[in-house]
Amino acid sequence: MKLKKPHLGFVCLLILLLYVVSVYSQTSAATDAAVMQELKKGINPPSSLSWSDPDPCKWDKVQCTKDGRVTRIQVGGQGLKGSLPPNMNNLTELQVFEVQKNALTGSLPSFAGLSSLQSILLSDNGFTSIPNDFFDGMTSLQSVYLDKNPFSPWSVPESLKNASSLQIFSASSANITGTIPDFFGDALPSLTDLHLSFNNLEGPLPSSFSGSSIQSLWLNGLQGRLNGSIALVQNMTQLTQLWLQGNEFSGPLPDLSGLTQLHDCNLRDNSLTGPVPNSLVNLPSLKMVNLTNNLLQGPMPKFPSSVLVDMLPDTNSFCMSQPGPCNPLVNIMLAVAKDVGYPRKFAENWKGNDPCSPWMGITCDGVNITVLNFQKMGLTGTISPNYSSITSLQKLILANNFLRGTIPNELALLPNLRELDVSNNQLYGKIPPFKSNVQVKTEGNVNIGKDNPSPSAPAPGTPSGSTPSSPDGGGGGGGGGQTHGNGGKKSSTGVVVGSVIGGVCGAVVVAGLFVFCLYRTKRKRSGRVQSPHTVVIHPHHSGSDQDAVKITVAGSSVNGGTTETYSCGSSAPGDLHIVEAGNMVISIQVLRNVTDNFSQENILGRGGFGTVYKGELHDGTKIAVKRMESGVMSEKGLDEFKSEIAVLTKVRHRHLVALLGYCLDGNERLLVYEYMPQGTVSRYLFNWKEEGLKPLEWTRRLTIALDVARGVEYLHGLAQQSFIHRDLKPSNILLGDDMRAKVADFGLVRLAPEGKTSLVTRLAGTFGYLAPEYAVTGRVTTKIDVFSFGVILMELITGRKALDESQPEESMHLVPWFRRMHINKETFRKAIDHTIDLDEETLASVSTVAELAGHCCAREPHQRPDMGHAVNVLSSLAELWKPAEVDEDEIYGIDYDMTLPQAVKKWQALEGMSGIDGSSSYLGSSENTQTSIPTRPSGFADSFTSVDGR
Repeated sequence: MKLKKPHLGFVCLLILLLYVVSVYSQTSAATDAAVMQELKKGINPPSSLSWSDPDPCKWDKVQCTKDGRVTRIQVGGQGLKGSLPPNMNNLTELQVFEVQKNALTGSLPSFAGLSSLQSILLSDNGFTSIPNDFFDGMTSLQSVYLDKNPFSPWSVPESLKNASSLQIFSASSANITGTIPDFFGDALPSLTDLHLSFNNLEGPLPSSFSGSSIQSLWLNGLQGRLNGSIALVQNMTQLTQLWLQGNEFSGPLPDLSGLTQLHDCNLRDNSLTGPVPNSLVNLPSLKMVNLTNNLLQGPMPKFPSSVLVDMLPDTNSFCMSQPGPCNPLVNIMLAVAKDVGYPRKFAENWKGNDPCSPWMGITCDGVNITVLNFQKMGLTGTISPNYSSITSLQKLILANNFLRGTIPNELALLPNLRELDVSNNQLYGKIPPFKSNVQVKTEGNVNIGKDNPSPSAPAPGTPSGSTPSSPDGGGGGGGGGQTHGNGGKKSSTGVVVGSVIGGVCGAVVVAGLFVFCLYRTKRKRSGRVQSPHTVVIHPHHSGSDQDAVKITVAGSSVNGGTTETYSCGSSAPGDLHIVEAGNMVISIQVLRNVTDNFSQENILGRGGFGTVYKGELHDGTKIAVKRMESGVMSEKGLDEFKSEIAVLTKVRHRHLVALLGYCLDGNERLLVYEYMPQGTVSRYLFNWKEEGLKPLEWTRRLTIALDVARGVEYLHGLAQQSFIHRDLKPSNILLGDDMRAKVADFGLVRLAPEGKTSLVTRLAGTFGYLAPEYAVTGRVTTKIDVFSFGVILMELITGRKALDESQPEESMHLVPWFRRMHINKETFRKAIDHTIDLDEETLASVSTVAELAGHCCAREPHQRPDMGHAVNVLSSLAELWKPAEVDEDEIYGIDYDMTLPQAVKKWQALEGMSGIDGSSSYLGSSENTQTSIPTRPSGFADSFTSVDGR
């Protein structure tokens, strides 16, 4: 068969096509060569790389295709300096780009469109920013390394999820902010290594992690503090390495029996509660586990000898300090706690192996539990049927929580039960058939008696019904509440009156004996005596009004007791409340002793509120006692006193002065704080000559500014509630022996309004630091604190007061004078405090802070930055002054060649250097914006509880 000759037109078309491809290939190779020359020019490679040939395809550590297209650039660890050219994304055939462990700086160029790029290694450089479109079009990407670069804050972009073949994403210490993107789990099915340590991430673990292919997960040391439950980890069955240390994860450990490949589990420095599950203890693959500094409960676990264990003693809430079974009553209480999610409050206060020691909310008669009082504790979950195992139980009070489900039938079998109060929850279903002598209170549960909960049931946080009265003691009437039982309500007036009178008389006698025993007991414990007439403020559990402070008369144990009300008649000063007074109530006797009866020699300072005294406990621990003058304790003064307690018992941060206790006794109103030995910042800024002090170096001023910014950032947005300080100034900033700063004086603090709205209050604060809109209208937002912080920055730069009447009129007010002086470099240099030793590097740093101060003091609130921005600016400057990088081994874990005793010695040595209490981790001492609970001085209660931010 004879073949036809090809058509002449087809042959011409084929030749033309081949020519176009050839020309395009030559053009693309020329483009690549031009980019490579730009790269060479920008990074100034050493001669050892032999990048002298005009053809980049002949350069060392560069690979090309046959037609001259660059596919690999691998110049890691070559000591390179400079920056990358902006046209890097013209290398469209690039597959591998490695420049890790150099000293490259500047902004990263966009790599958008590099669809052939498989690996990019940029770690350990000085890159300052990463463009939003950096990952666009990288559909072949398999590994990314961005660790240890001082990027400006950024979030992982959505475009990364298009790299469906991605296996490794490592970006520790890369200043990533926001929450962990949810697509890491489901949109990237090949992802095995996700390393995001030491960033500013916050929020919970994303739900897409459940069932993902992730094997190595590093989320430790996050400044934003991840939080919530780690329950979904039980479904991450491919995990081999789990690092979650240094966060705020809470709740119980899940069943980990499915994680058959897990060999390294680091969970230390969180708030995990509940028992350590056997599924973790018996995990065959486990080689190392870290559990120190949590709130884990139940028996101390005993891991096999093959497992290296970090679990320092007394850093959890185990029933005993060595492995072994717990008291059966402890096991019952833990079973009860399981149904409400092992609350943190229980874990913090239920310590030891005896619930009658006493534990919070538990009252015993000898060794038998008689009363469980868990009202107003924010409990969620269901009522546990395990209460029925406590056969001695007489009262069970669960009112004013958020409990769901039904009342368990098992509770009706309790032989000694006399009262059950479940009012103001979200319960439904029929009430079990309790005995006729059992008083059952269920008001405030709109679906009680119904088979199913109504879809219109109140949301958590809004219990239905009116505010309940305090539970009655002595079996008296419920004060208008529903009473269920076979006998119904008592109708006989004589019986009711007789019962009440008898109950009152008995209660008074019991209360008197109780107070006397308490007094004798407490005298033996570090002098913590509580007068039976001392008024106690309870900022917690004060009902729906978050700003309210409940005042009662305390006559109970500091650590336990029931909450009951007795009407004492006209001879008594009012209702006598036997309450759980918490662990912050300090008697006037103790405070008189430690301050040498408030002697003149112990005065630390004076103010409009009164006087601050130094005190010293029997073990040498120093405290500061603020004593309100009785003459100034007007309604305003009492409001400020209550405000400080209400705020400081809700917030704890290492850059906020900690409240250790308080006392009201007659006309005496006292607040007890941690002692700050170096006094106020104003001493070192304005009075250093008179007091014989050295002026502050610029590095110290910068650190102080950063400390204050972190404390205020926490108040504004990282605590569970947002607060406005309203009185930021150097005299309200205190310094410790290490010259680290803490914000003090919270008497004017207000809750921040929701959203972008403002709140109108009476004018308060100090002239010179007041934002203009606040001074004129009285309207407050968090931006008034930003303005005050800007003024403080100006004071740190100039060494001048915000309002100095000794200056000429035109320079009396610091802010307008500073703006004028900041107009040009010459006048600005004259405005800088002459005690600051100015070199070029310091001047650049001062100039950056001056610019920040100007923005903070902008006339319009919306033009001022948030405190988070101030933290970022100042932290980037302060890091320049750190003397050395922390050794990587000290950050990331343990030397596997060490024996366990050697590892323990290493940890102890590190913690001894950290400057914080011995139970804290090394990670906890690194600079970040998180809370760090200071050591509680002995002489006060050991189980102080508070809410941490972030």
